[in-house]
Amino acid sequence: MDLTKIPQIKHTDSDNFFLLSGPCAIEGEEMAMRIAEHIVSLSEQLKIPYVFKGSFKKANRSRLDSFTGIGDEKALKILRKVSETFGIPTITDIHTEQDATMAAEYVDVLQIPAFLARQTDLVVAAAETGKTVNIKKGQFMSPESMKHAVNKVTETGNPQAIITDRGTMFGYQDMIVDFRGVPTMKQYAPVVLDVTHSLQQPNQSSGVTGGRPALIGTMARAGIAAGVDGLFIETHFDCTNAKSDGANMLDLKLMEKLLTDLTQLRQTINSLDQ
Repeated sequence: MDLTKIPQIKHTDSDNFFLLSGPCAIEGEEMAMRIAEHIVSLSEQLKIPYVFKGSFKKANRSRLDSFTGIGDEKALKILRKVSETFGIPTITDIHTEQDATMAAEYVDVLQIPAFLARQTDLVVAAAETGKTVNIKKGQFMSPESMKHAVNKVTETGNPQAIITDRGTMFGYQDMIVDFRGVPTMKQYAPVVLDVTHSLQQPNQSSGVTGGRPALIGTMARAGIAAGVDGLFIETHFDCTNAKSDGANMLDLKLMEKLLTDLTQLRQTINSLDQ
């Protein structure tokens, strides 16, 4: 996978980690632009290759009455506007082969949700768009099994595959990250740590997923130390009232210190590898 082939991505020669970050779901244009503007500013200061993340549709909710989106085309047009306004690439997740074709008209990277990482038709459809494909490792999958998920992308003739680890189920209502899997998966594709989803506490009796956002810094630092290529961090300026996954997102006002600390840590890790 060649990071420079993602349209409009910047600072690829900085030797910093790359960042996939934004709100869990696109709730409206103002919120998306506000979040993007802040992270773009930080990424410029810290020379971080940045891709804005936002789901145009949330299809895998616990309850029927959970928020799923503001409308597919409306949300995708907002993602396009973010890209055009700030000159940055965007990423969104897809759930069906039809989603792949539709979303590819608006964004630069297509994301395969962890629950769907083994869905061959979906992964192949994403790969056949020619877009970079970010495959989230299923919570039930081993690091070694991700080789086959990546092969489904590359065997279509598309070399642009990324693996994202979002944790492994630990019992019914908790997640852990096994950092031993990072070097294994890096044999197949660049590896991203999904910091915020790996701190989820799913399957709550209320039907609303919980989380442990106080540990975001700890998890992110551990990922950089373990040698991940990129980080995935969902964020919002009003996590309490966010329409999706507010319980495990990073408050936007904490992003600057976190990214600054992580950039310094990355520089230290790079110096040890020399």
